[in-house]
Amino acid sequence: MNYILRLLCLSLASFCLIHLAAGLVVSLVSPLAVRFSERITARSAAHFLLILRLFPPVVALILVAGLCVPSYLWLEPAGASEDVGWWCLVAAGLALAVWGISIGRAAKAVLGSFRYIRRCQEVGRDEGGDVWVVESSAPVLGLAGIIRQRLVISRGLLTALSSDQLAAALRHERAHGVSRDNLKRLLILLAPDVLPFFRGFKTLERGWAKFAEWSADDRAVAGNSRRSLSLAAALVRVARMSPAPQNSVLVASLLADGRDLSARVDRFLRLATVSPKRGRHVKFLPVVGLVMLAVGFMAPVLKPATFHTVHQLLEHLVR
Repeated sequence: MNYILRLLCLSLASFCLIHLAAGLVVSLVSPLAVRFSERITARSAAHFLLILRLFPPVVALILVAGLCVPSYLWLEPAGASEDVGWWCLVAAGLALAVWGISIGRAAKAVLGSFRYIRRCQEVGRDEGGDVWVVESSAPVLGLAGIIRQRLVISRGLLTALSSDQLAAALRHERAHGVSRDNLKRLLILLAPDVLPFFRGFKTLERGWAKFAEWSADDRAVAGNSRRSLSLAAALVRVARMSPAPQNSVLVASLLADGRDLSARVDRFLRLATVSPKRGRHVKFLPVVGLVMLAVGFMAPVLKPATFHTVHQLLEHLVR
């Protein structure tokens, strides 16, 4: 195998092994992470779970690009040609498979989002600003789009909700827009799984989706008891109407998951006197994590011996 193909194979195999190790650790701690998230604010919980979900592929890409590739280019003779072992080929194939599945999944979601927006443009009417009204009796209310986001609402839902309920529901959807939740959904779809056809991060992804909805709820009501009751009533009203048509994965709907309806309504009606911890320290976790990763990465990189060690590991991997 020639020089460049061997580099590509080694890079994919290295990504597979690093991502697999980090992914298994994250998958094992996922239940604990979700339980921990119950003790902090919904916004902080959503941020925390998203970072945890994206950590395995990000750290694998950084290590491959920052250590594996430079050590190979520096220490491997340019004219050298040697065979690649079966284990290396299998690992590289697994990396290609997980990336192919995730890229295909994200591309399908983006195409579905474009089709949904185009269909809304065809059957709906622009009410000015960022709102489209579609002529339908189904309970449709969602935020469509990734970069340029638009609110989509059906005529049936406009007539079914009171003015206070409608205002609260629209605030909820706009809160999704402020948080860029559709873009975050796309990043989650694009992030590869632990192994092909094995959703090892399902607990994290479901937890993030739940806390993203709760965060949008909190932004919408802003601690106002009247808004809380209005949004709770809107959720119940929408749930009692005929089921809405299936939206694109990249559409943030008012009633995204019916299984979480009772918990969301309960949060509005409870109006607990003791609020959960604000999670002030949690919002610094990304910065702390990046600093620790940078320090841990730069410390060995500054030593030339590190590249020799990495190159030796690559030589063992290629056999």
